[in-house]
This record gives sequence, C-alpha cells and structure tokens, in this order.
Amino acid sequence: MTANTVVGVPAETAGGERRVALVPKVVERLRAKNISVVVEPGAGSAALIPDDAYVHSGATLGDPWSADVVVKVAVPTDAEVARLRTGAVFIGFLAPLTQPERATALRAAGVTAFAMESIPRISRAQSMDALSSQANVAGYRAALLAAEHLTRFFPMLTTAAGTVPPAKVLVLGVGVAGLQALATARRLGAHTTGYDVRPEVADQVRSVGAQWLDLGIEATGSGGYARALTDDERAEQQRQLAKAITGFDAVITTAQVPGRTAPTLVTAEAVTGMRAGSVVVDLAGESGGNCELTTPGAVVVEHAVTIASPLNLPATMPEHASELYARNVAALLELLVDKDGALSLDFTDEVVAGACVTGQEV
Repeated sequence: MTANTVVGVPAETAGGERRVALVPKVVERLRAKNISVVVEPGAGSAALIPDDAYVHSGATLGDPWSADVVVKVAVPTDAEVARLRTGAVFIGFLAPLTQPERATALRAAGVTAFAMESIPRISRAQSMDALSSQANVAGYRAALLAAEHLTRFFPMLTTAAGTVPPAKVLVLGVGVAGLQALATARRLGAHTTGYDVRPEVADQVRSVGAQWLDLGIEATGSGGYARALTDDERAEQQRQLAKAITGFDAVITTAQVPGRTAPTLVTAEAVTGMRAGSVVVDLAGESGGNCELTTPGAVVVEHAVTIASPLNLPATMPEHASELYARNVAALLELLVDKDGALSLDFTDEVVAGACVTGQEV
C-alpha cells in the first residue's frame, strides 16, 4: 500500500529546546496508518534519539519542509514559515493568544495550521492535550527544583543525631502541573498543601495526599481555567497568602490565565516573611510570573529566599516530554486523515475546528 500523506519532522531551532515532535515508537504507529514520515537528520539528537532509530522505525531522513504535514514543538520562526509550501498543514505550539502574528504569517503563506494549545478541553480530545502532557513534566521538575534549592531536607529523617522534620511545601494553582508538583513533593517526603481559586479541585488535591488551603475566594472560569479576580478579590487573596506563605519552606506557583499576565500570588512582603533558605519556584515566568520578585528564566536570591523561574521546563526532560508530545501529535494526525492515510480535514468536527487557527473556511 502506498502512503498517502507525508509528515515532516524538522529539528527544533529555539534556544534550549531539546524536544522533538515525533519519536520512533510513534513513527511506527503512523506507518501502520499508511502515513510516511520524513525526519530531518539530527532532529532527535538533543533528545538523545539517533537517526538510525528513526530509520529502523520506518522513517526516511531528508527535507521535512516539503512534506504534506509539518510537525514541530516550538512556535515556528519567520524563516521556518517561509520554508513551508503553500497548501501544507502545520501542527505545533503556536501561542495564538500571545503571538497572533505567527498565525498571520502562516495564513499569508497559505498554510493550514493547528495549534496544540487550542485543542478543545473535552474528553474525546484528552489524548491530544499537549498542554496537559507537558504540564505533567513541568510539575514534576518543579518539585525537584524546589528540593534542589532548599537548604533543608524534604523528608523527615530520624537519625542518631536526632529527628529532622519534613519540609512544608505549598503549591499555588493546582491544574495538571500543580497536582503533579504536589504528588512529586509528597513522594519526596514533604508535607504538602495545595491552593486554588477553583474550589472544585479541592478533592483532587486531597487525592494526592495533600491538604487544601481554603482562603474563601472562588473564581471558577471557563475551559477548566480560573477567571481573573476583581481588584478587591486580588488584594484580599494577596493579604491572606502573604500570611499563609510564611509557614512554608517551599512555594511552587503555576497559576496562569491564557492570554493574560500571570496573577501575582507571592508578593515581596510574603517573600520577606519566609524563613531564610526557603524557595519559590515560579512556573509562570513566561507570562510575567506569580512572584513579585521573579526574574523570568533566572535563579535569584532575595531576602535570603531563592526564587527560581525556569522557562520551558519540559525541554529539560526531553526523552519523556518528547514521547508524550509525540503521542498527542499522533492522536491529532489520526483525526486529520482517512482510513487510507490521506488528508481529510473535517471542520465539522469540534476538535479539528477548535484547534485550527488558519485555513479553516469561516
């Protein structure tokens, strides 16, 4: 049987980006669907995947940019958009809310583009939810960073020299990343507490063995996200959090509202009140940060408290991050082709329509 659709996998060019859009196991899955895969030589090297592994899985090495479908991780640059052929399909992260010019460039190039962050949050699309898969990686790594920078043990230790109490870890924002941070910190032996303005996630916090911090402020929004707080709500939240945070050794923040500046949850006053040697790990640095003293992409020390705001944490664990992302991409690709492997874009499908940011007939 001749393959009908060719999928191209280019090497990622963004600084620090070690992930790759498809991995050999997923290439095998696509080949079984009569989809051919062309991989740029060296595309998987940063994720420690050699070219031979792709070849053995059924891919060919070559120019991925002339393919029917090009799949990437990072937002494409102008130079990369220029290499896409007219009529091609592009799949990857596109930051449509914060970088709308990317969609404009793809539209001008005649490319039908699907943004992985625009996948509708419905049960049928869970296997395509790259935001969640990568947030799991980020939450896990955030807990490890907190343990690394903290000047105290995470677990309780009973030794001949006496007993060391466990660290107390607070996670602010308990979506996928926050829940994973709580679960990982608890596995490391810490005493964990979670907080969110969405009261419906309290049971999820308790399900990973953590306590729930209730400040009496509720702000449930749409699509599983929190709504923006009013000025009065925000002031009251910051006041109560500043008081609560002083009792914790490590604070991990993950709160973000799509397309908006991240809310400030940890004020300078709160940092000042933390015990010397404590840690804040701020996962919202790309959208301004949840900590008032955050420097996005850097580790700083303020008032004897270490504040780390890593950018693109999933790229620091490229093997599993790539594997999970590749499965998300494959699930979407399988929705875009027919039983013979030919492209068949059905914009009456809510997942296809929701993820498409250019090329859809309106």
